[in-house]
Amino acid sequence: MNDAPDIKKGLVGVLADVSSISKVMPETNSLTYRGYAVQDLCELASFDETAFLLWNGELPTKAELAAFQAEEKANRALTPALLRVIAEFPKDAHPMDAIRSAVSFMGMEDAESEDISDAAQRRKAMRLLAKIPTAVAAAHRASKGQAPIAPDPSLSFCENFFHMVFGKVPQPEVIRAFDVSMILYAEHTFNASTFTARTICSTMADMHGAITGAIAALKGPLHGGANEAVMHMLKEIPSPEAAAGWLEGKFDHKALVMGFGHRVYKTGDSRVPTMKKYAEIMAEVVGDKRWMNTSNVLAKIMLERKNIHPNLDFPAGPAYYLMGFDIPLFTPIFVCSRITGWAAHVLEQAADNRLIRPLSVYTGVEQRPVVPLPQRG
Repeated sequence: MNDAPDIKKGLVGVLADVSSISKVMPETNSLTYRGYAVQDLCELASFDETAFLLWNGELPTKAELAAFQAEEKANRALTPALLRVIAEFPKDAHPMDAIRSAVSFMGMEDAESEDISDAAQRRKAMRLLAKIPTAVAAAHRASKGQAPIAPDPSLSFCENFFHMVFGKVPQPEVIRAFDVSMILYAEHTFNASTFTARTICSTMADMHGAITGAIAALKGPLHGGANEAVMHMLKEIPSPEAAAGWLEGKFDHKALVMGFGHRVYKTGDSRVPTMKKYAEIMAEVVGDKRWMNTSNVLAKIMLERKNIHPNLDFPAGPAYYLMGFDIPLFTPIFVCSRITGWAAHVLEQAADNRLIRPLSVYTGVEQRPVVPLPQRG
């Protein structure tokens, strides 16, 4: 009889809790938010509607959406104190470190920081949704020695982000592609950063603390940082014609190819076709098909040779690059979207909370006596 413990490294296959927020549906190869297929939300709804859905369980009416958008617009501005702090960040700091620190500072400023009632948590979630893009844009501009651009309440959520980063709003096709990417990145079950947020709030810590921890988890290249890694990888390849040979070199050295494979999806990430569609639109709008042509070669060979499908980060990386964003800004953009899913999970965890405290199997030396220093030689 084998009494060895069944260790689930990486918590693979462990069911940690129940959730009504999102689900991967293998039978339809769909990711659903509150029962709606995400690809349908991308075509028939907006990011604002998706955020409302994640937090409230239903899509908004026209009146509910208008109120939601008005509240978001009213909370976009950062305090002068936070803007001064952002201006003092090291110029070479990674933007993810900047936004993590900015959110932590927001928690210190928030009058309701210690109030973990559902109503207060929801108000804080809205403030984070509104302020995080402002902080991301301000930190980005500060790193370039540029002054921040104040949010414009006359602009939509996505339009305003471009305004704060670049000082202008691009054509509607770009805004549409960006909005779709925000919907696709908004939520994805018990991923590493979401589970981090739930673990933190299970201690009855505040919303800002949970989101700060989630941002720290998202920075890693095996999670949110993968979209940055994808674009760096694509830039190593001189041309689409060189892609096959470059990939063979990776195979020869058993090197990791970024943007492929997923812990949950085994027959293809259901979000990829939608994101790829809009990445191709971006290539047409910008008039630069190099990145998508290279991507298509890699995806074809990876499927044929390794039977591995691309994940969402694979088309999102070049899409953001074609929109004009610097590569280090890709993962902070992810934060601007995923705050909706994180907050939904914090609210859900708090509604039926139990401290998340797993066990481990000790493999160190057995208990032993302490030898006084003089006897140790």
